[in-house]
Amino acid sequence: MKIGLTYNVRGESSSETPHAPGLAADGEEEFDSQETIDAIADAIRALGHEVDLLGDGEPLLRRLLAGPKPELVVNIAEGTGSGRCREARVPAVLEMLGIPYTGSDPLTLAATLDKDCAKRLVRASGVATPAWALIEDGDLSTAETQLARLSYPLIIKPAYEGSSKGVLASSLVNEAAELTAGVRQLYEAYRQPILVEEFIDGDELTVGVVGSRPQHVLGIMRILPRQKQGPFVYSLEVKRDWERLVRYETPAQLTPADAAAVERATLAAWRALGCRDVSRFDFRLRDGVPYFLEVNPLPGLSPKSGDLVLLARGYGVEHSELLSRILASAIERTAGQEAKANTVSLSQA
Repeated sequence: MKIGLTYNVRGESSSETPHAPGLAADGEEEFDSQETIDAIADAIRALGHEVDLLGDGEPLLRRLLAGPKPELVVNIAEGTGSGRCREARVPAVLEMLGIPYTGSDPLTLAATLDKDCAKRLVRASGVATPAWALIEDGDLSTAETQLARLSYPLIIKPAYEGSSKGVLASSLVNEAAELTAGVRQLYEAYRQPILVEEFIDGDELTVGVVGSRPQHVLGIMRILPRQKQGPFVYSLEVKRDWERLVRYETPAQLTPADAAAVERATLAAWRALGCRDVSRFDFRLRDGVPYFLEVNPLPGLSPKSGDLVLLARGYGVEHSELLSRILASAIERTAGQEAKANTVSLSQA
């Protein structure tokens, strides 16, 4: 099979991507290194497929329009800029051109990048999520009623970012003055709404899901600080120095009841958001209750440091096997859609 690979590589980002004075330079944090892209391409080739490196943006459009079209696209493109629909652009183009692809569709990718929207959908499905408020334009007065209902400590983060962009140790605030200053700083850096949510001081968990019909929980990983001094924030600083600062416990050593609760919440959130093929969900577990934080339907697939890859490895699933399962899910799902379409067409003939 001829398989295209769409991606954003570090070092080729748009000038739209914000770099925040005084904050970590995280504008390209979601993007993949060339080493990761090469590893993914090699793994696909090892499965017997031909790989066409398509990239993103205008070069991608030119390649697809010039043809020949790939039979399937493995999509890991994050999109450039800071708009909440940037992850949906590549899948939208692929759908317009009739090219099947791995992963979630444009609606899911847009809804999940918007943290406020994702939390609303997941909460409506019955899954717990920390209480929150959304601050527009960096002005706390626009959400006074919602903020008054929240209890400190609070954690603040940009509403339309992934890969912990803008989530630093300083994002945990304990009083009104810190909240005001932190929200203003984040808004100046990212120029988008800021999410303020109650901090859940519990186990930090990430959960992998693979498949579509049916989907299943691949496993649960617990992130444990090597030296806990006060509340633990799984921040950008920690992720960049993870080998020294945290221990990834996979499989997570949870009670059967807690593990079952996390799995139920994960699959409920998956269904509420319309995820497909693969996603990684982040939760905080406190007193037996899993609180949904966010989901990444384009999880990092670095063979060395991707959270989903490390999680899978703890369950005996290596990088190549993980990619094989994602591909198999997309191929099976696509075949099912084609068969359904053919059946409808025949019935109308």
